[in-house]
Amino acid sequence: MDYQVGDIVKLKKAHPCGSHEWEILRVGMDFRLKCLGCGHQIMVSRKLVEKNTRGLRKPD
Repeated sequence: MDYQVGDIVKLKKAHPCGSHEWEILRVGMDFRLKCLGCGHQIMVSRKLVEKNTRGLRKPD
C-alpha cells in the first residue's frame, strides 16, 4: 500500500476510546498516528501498521 501523510487508516483493533481510525502524521520506518476519536498520538513501526491495516482512505 502507498501510505502518505494525511491519509486515514482503519486498524484491526480499536483504541481504548473506541475509534478504529487514525490519521497519518509522519511516514518512514516508523509512523506517527493520531487517533481520530480522542486525538492521542502514537509512534508505531511500519511493519505493525502494514500488518494491522484494514482500510486506507484519502482525506475528504
